[in-house]
Amino acid sequence: MEVKFNLATKEDIPGIIELTNECFEENSSLEYACKVFEETKNDPNNIYIVGKIDDKIVAHAKATVIITMYEEMNTFAILNHVCVKNEYRRHNIATKMLDEITKICLEKNVKELKLWSNFFRKAAHACYKRYGFVMDDAGFFSKVIKED
Repeated sequence: MEVKFNLATKEDIPGIIELTNECFEENSSLEYACKVFEETKNDPNNIYIVGKIDDKIVAHAKATVIITMYEEMNTFAILNHVCVKNEYRRHNIATKMLDEITKICLEKNVKELKLWSNFFRKAAHACYKRYGFVMDDAGFFSKVIKED
């Protein structure tokens, strides 16, 4: 099973949204996704990766590189929406995609990868642990500051 990874293009957005809505039980609109992608496509610190088999998107991840002025924290990346289409799981596609992301992040002098994952994704958590991620002792806090 040959998976080809590349940076996402505008043409990939419908497949990304279909996949992420399926994997994360979300309801993101194609219109919104296209708007945000257009606004951020030239930002080298917003990285959208897709994995394709026979030109069909079967895997996706988003990495955001954050450059700080703090030595210990340095430059890090936050990964989110790491997913593989259900019928393609258990073929090391997620591992290969994480390898691709790691390679890109190393080229950007990223010191540490951080990962955000929903509680219900237990199988994904096992994959991340096998890849070398560890659960931090801090929680992920959020606060809505603007209602839509």
